[in-house]
Amino acid sequence: MNSPTFPDRNPQIHGTVDGPEKEAVLRELESILSSPFFRTSNRSKQFLAYVVQHTLEGNHEPLKERTIGAKLFQRPVGYATGDDPVVRVQAGEVRRRLEQYHHAAVNHSPVRIELPVGSYAPEFRWVPTAPHQEEPARAEPTQGEPPQEETTPAMPLVAEAKQHAKSRSRMAWAVPILSLGLALILVLLVPILHRSSAQKSAVNQFWSPVLATSEPVLICLAKPTVYLPSAELLQRYSKSPGAFKTELQRLTQPSPLQPQDRLVWGDMVEYADYGVAAGDVYAAVRLSALLGRMGKESQVRIGSHYSFADLRNSPAIVVGAFNNRWTMQMTSNLHFAFVEENGEPMIREQGPAGRAWRAKFGPHGEVIEDFGIVTRLLNSKTGQFVVSTAGTLATGTQAAGEFVSSSEYLEEALRTAPSDWVKKNLQFVIQATVTDSVPGPPQVVAVYTW
Repeated sequence: MNSPTFPDRNPQIHGTVDGPEKEAVLRELESILSSPFFRTSNRSKQFLAYVVQHTLEGNHEPLKERTIGAKLFQRPVGYATGDDPVVRVQAGEVRRRLEQYHHAAVNHSPVRIELPVGSYAPEFRWVPTAPHQEEPARAEPTQGEPPQEETTPAMPLVAEAKQHAKSRSRMAWAVPILSLGLALILVLLVPILHRSSAQKSAVNQFWSPVLATSEPVLICLAKPTVYLPSAELLQRYSKSPGAFKTELQRLTQPSPLQPQDRLVWGDMVEYADYGVAAGDVYAAVRLSALLGRMGKESQVRIGSHYSFADLRNSPAIVVGAFNNRWTMQMTSNLHFAFVEENGEPMIREQGPAGRAWRAKFGPHGEVIEDFGIVTRLLNSKTGQFVVSTAGTLATGTQAAGEFVSSSEYLEEALRTAPSDWVKKNLQFVIQATVTDSVPGPPQVVAVYTW
């Protein structure tokens, strides 16, 4: 059955769409969402269905960036779109997938759904249906004239024999030359294939689930609440007139407060822009660089700029332990888990005879040994692939990030793992000696697979 055409309509439609045209748009939308280009991306499907539905209804108010962020991505109403580009990034992803769909489309739909750059309101372009072209009929012979047959002149027998002899001669030379060429190719390819096989082991296999999806990887860092002394408090106890009047001075100069100085809670001020742990940042930078070398897109999320809904739509790396509630929730019932006993953070192995690992401190309170957990979940509580890199302290998190981004460390740790570990969930407990707040090479002290 031929697709309906709308010859009396404009090529591009704005405003409310009704009747057969609306049905055509909805059919095309259904075809797009079920296509291979959208089938594996729930977020892209939700985005496109949302903007098309509101455009069909002529309701453009919900198509603003901040509204889409709140409705689809659970962002707070009135959030800062300049700091959180989730809507713009997703719109770009939808445009890319639409281009792929249109390039490969063979359903001859009368309408084309597009998402213009700089807008979240889709456009519906009606495609003129090409007239059906009949196959040209063969010319019939005139009456009394015999039909003509296509003929190919036969090759004379002598010439055919000579040609056959030449072909045999060329074949006699070609066989050894071809064999030599194949041997040279094998000599060149064997070391290349060997190197490729080596490169695909360990780190590539560990991260293979994120390479199998088109969604970007979310690198999620926590941002705990941070309080600092107020400017008035610092000036009150300052021994230098005019000190601590600027933000630069307050953030870079030592506090004049002494242990015996008194203060009330009102003297402390919450600083919403500060609080990311140094070890978390080191781990995130290493992991982002690793994904970049693999050609995989990643997006960094900090603090409240990501939600459980985001983790359900994309693979994720969750960084940090006691400062990151998602790590604590997703790993609380696993074989190795972070726990706090009598105010002391530690790693505890499940079971009555479970082992425990705690950070160790030097005589001046400096960290001299720290521990961390690297967790690889193929299907986490979010339904997505998740890797958690976390330590009992920031140095343990930094060591965990170094471990999981290094093929050398992973190769060594996986030597005794089951042969099918790629299809399993993994946990590694790692230990690192710390010198001057810098963790040394991570060492695996325990492994669990299931």
